[in-house]
Amino acid sequence: MSGGAEIEKYIITGMNCASCSARVEKAVSALENVEKCSVNLLTNSMIVEGSASENEIISAVVNAGYGARKELDSAEKEPDKSDFKLILNRLIASCILLIFIMYFSMGRMIGLPFPDSLDGVSGIIQLILSLSVMIINRRFFKNGFKGAIHRSPNMDTLVSLGSGAAFLYSVYSLIDGRNDLYFESAAMILTLITVGKMLEEKSKGKTADAIKSLMKLAPDFAHVIRNGKEVTIPSSQIVKGDIFIVRPGESVPADGTVSKGEGAVNESALTGESIPSDKSAGSKVSAGTVNGSGFLECIAEKTGEETFLSQIIRTVGDASSSKAPIARIADKVSAVFVPIVILVSLITLVSWLVVGRNFGFAVARAISVLVISCPCSLGLATPVAIMVASGVGARNGILFRTAASIEEAGRTQAVIFDKTGTLTKGELIVTDIIPDGIDKKSFLRYAASVEKKSEHPIASAIVEKAKKENIEILDSENFKALAGSGVETDIDGFHFIASKPVIENTEIKMLQSEGKTVIVFSKNNECIGIIALSDSIREDSKKAVSDLHSMGIRTIMLTGDNEKAATVIAKKVGIDEVISDVLPDEKEKKVASVMEHKKTAMVGDGINDAPALARADTGIAIGAGTDIAIDSADIVLMNSSPYDAVCAIKLGRAALRNIRENLFWAFFYNIIGIPIAAGVFGIELNPMIAAAAMSLSSFCVVTNALRLNRIKLTDKKEIIMKKTVNIEGMMCMHCEARVKSALEALDGVEYAEVSHEKGNAVISMTKNVSDEFIKETIEAQGYKVI
Repeated sequence: MSGGAEIEKYIITGMNCASCSARVEKAVSALENVEKCSVNLLTNSMIVEGSASENEIISAVVNAGYGARKELDSAEKEPDKSDFKLILNRLIASCILLIFIMYFSMGRMIGLPFPDSLDGVSGIIQLILSLSVMIINRRFFKNGFKGAIHRSPNMDTLVSLGSGAAFLYSVYSLIDGRNDLYFESAAMILTLITVGKMLEEKSKGKTADAIKSLMKLAPDFAHVIRNGKEVTIPSSQIVKGDIFIVRPGESVPADGTVSKGEGAVNESALTGESIPSDKSAGSKVSAGTVNGSGFLECIAEKTGEETFLSQIIRTVGDASSSKAPIARIADKVSAVFVPIVILVSLITLVSWLVVGRNFGFAVARAISVLVISCPCSLGLATPVAIMVASGVGARNGILFRTAASIEEAGRTQAVIFDKTGTLTKGELIVTDIIPDGIDKKSFLRYAASVEKKSEHPIASAIVEKAKKENIEILDSENFKALAGSGVETDIDGFHFIASKPVIENTEIKMLQSEGKTVIVFSKNNECIGIIALSDSIREDSKKAVSDLHSMGIRTIMLTGDNEKAATVIAKKVGIDEVISDVLPDEKEKKVASVMEHKKTAMVGDGINDAPALARADTGIAIGAGTDIAIDSADIVLMNSSPYDAVCAIKLGRAALRNIRENLFWAFFYNIIGIPIAAGVFGIELNPMIAAAAMSLSSFCVVTNALRLNRIKLTDKKEIIMKKTVNIEGMMCMHCEARVKSALEALDGVEYAEVSHEKGNAVISMTKNVSDEFIKETIEAQGYKVI
C-alpha cells in the first residue's frame, strides 16, 4: 500500500451471491482514488484502500444496486440473527401454502381423496396459492430485477426468472384450457431455495462462533473504587486510571496493572495457555481473562476498544473480511456467471424447440438450467474457510492478520527461526567469568560498566550479574554500539571494547563447543578477560522442528552467534541448516536468499526481527503476549512456544485444502449440473429437483468449511500443573541432562527444564506426580533436593 492510503471498512447490504460481491467490487475499484477493494460475501463487508471519500464509495455501491454504510465497530461483525428469523418465517408460510398447492396439483394422482367438484377450479386455486408464495418471497423478485436493471444480474435474478417463467407459462396454459401447469414448480422453486438460504444462514452463523465467544469474554459490569467506596458500574464506563476489583470467578473488565493482592488468572481464552498465570503487584492483566483465585485490585490502563481483547476481535474480524489470493479465480467466474447461465437457458429453450420438442418440455429444461445454477457456492468457497480458520487460530493463541496470511502459511516450504528468544528462551545467564591479568571482581566491574548503556540481552545479563555480586558499576563516556559486533566506551580515561572473539584460543573454543556465547573485553587494546553466557533451549523447540520435518518443511536457524555455538544449539533441536555470524541488517538479505528457492516463513520476536519478518512470505511474531504491536507480522503468536508456529502452518494447510475442496465442489457442481438440467445427458430433470440441488450446494460448501473446527493442531498433552524443585550439586550441562532425562522418564511428566546455573528444575506435568517421588528420582542421580 502506498503512503497516505487509508483503509476503510464498510457494511454492504443487499448482496445475495458471488455475482453481487463481484459487481460491488468492480464498481468501487473503478473509482479514481481507490487502490484496492475487497468485498466479502460471507460477512457482507468491504475493505477499501485509497483516498476516495466516504460519499464517493457509498455512491458507487448504491449505483451498483446495493446499500453501504461505514463500519462503526467490531461488534458489527456478529451475524444478524434477525435475518435467520425472517427467512424461517417465510419458509414456514411458504411450506403451509405449498402443501395445499401440491394437493390440488397432484392429490388425485397419488391417490388422495379429491372431490370432482374441484376439477374446474383446481387450476385457479393453484394460481392464487402459488401467487401468494411468490408474494411472500417477493425478495427474490425485487433483488433479482433490481440487479438486472443495474446490469448486475445475480442469483436472485436466476431464481426469479425460473419461478416467474414457470408461473407465466402456467397462466398461459390455464387460459388456453390446457392441463400443462407448473404452478407447483413455481412455488416449490422459491420454497426450496428458501430452505437452502435458511441452512446457509444457520451454518454461516456458526462460522462466526469464535468472534461471538470473544465478544462474550468481557464482563457486563465491573467493581470500581469511586470516592473511596466500591461501586458496581457497566464495564463500558471504566476509564483510564480507575481502580477496579476482581474477585475469584470474575472476569477482568479492562487492561491494567495489579496494585494490590495476589491471584491465579486464567488467560486461556486469549493465549490458548491452559495453566493459570500467577499475578501479584506489578503484574499485567487483560480484559476478558478470569481470576481463578485470590483478590486483585488493579489500575485500569486500556479500556473499551483499546483493550487487547478488542484488538484480537478486530484482527480476527479483519482476517475474516479480507480476501485470499486463491479466491481470484472464483471472482473472475462469478463476474460473468449469471449472464452466461441466462444465455445457456435461452439456448436450451431454443434448441429443444428446434429439435421438435413441445414448448412445455423446452420451458421446463430452460427453467431447470436457471434454478440449478449456483453462484453462491463459488462466492462462499473461500471466505467461510477463512473465517473458520481465523476463529480456530484465535482459540489457540494464533492471530492471522489477513486471509492472505492463512493461505501463505499453508504454502510454506521452509521455516527460518531466529535463535535467541525463539528456539531459546532469550534469558541469558553468565556462566563463566575468566579474567586475564586482573582480579575477578575488578574485571566484572569493568565489564558491567562497559555494557551498562547497551540494551542488548547480553549486556543486561552481565550488568545483572554484577548487581547480584554487589559490585559498583562505573560511569562511562563516549559510548558507541558497534553494529552486530559489540560496544566501545571510555571509563576512567581508559578505552574499553566488548566484542565477539576475533582470535579463538583453546579456552574460547571449549566454551563455544558447549553452545555458549563468548564476549571478549579489552582495555586500551589489551585483553583483560572473557565472559561466557548460555541460553536454555525452549522445551518444545525440538518437537516443533521434528514436526516440521515430518511435514516436508526445511528448517533453518538464523543467528548472530558464531558458527560453533550456533551449531551446538542446532544439533540439539534438529535444525537442517545454520546461518551464523549474521549482523542485524543482514538478516533481511539472508531471508530473501532462501525465498529464491522456497516459500519461506520467518519466526522471530516481532521487534528486533521486524525487517526480516516483513521480507518473508509469512512473518510470524512469537511470544507476543500483550506487550507487542499486533500488526508487527502476518501472524502473531500469543505465547512463546515455537510449536505454535507449526500449528499456524498446519492450520494454514488445512484451510487451503478446505478451500480447494470447496472450489472443486462449486465448479464441479455447476459444470455437471447445468448440462444435466439442460437435458444433455437424456435426463428430464424436474425444475423442483433442480431447485433442491441448488439449495443444498451452498449448504454443503459451508458445512465442509465447518469441519475445520475439528482440526487437531497438536498431539501434545495438556499441562495441568508445574512444579519447581531446587537442586544442589549440579555443576554443568551434563548434570542437567542426567536430571532432565530421569524426570522426563516419570509417568505424568511431559517435560522438565533443568538449569545448573539457577540450581533448579521446572517440571511440567499432565497429572500430579508426588513431591516425594520427584525427590527420590533426583537424589537417585546423585544430587540433593533442597
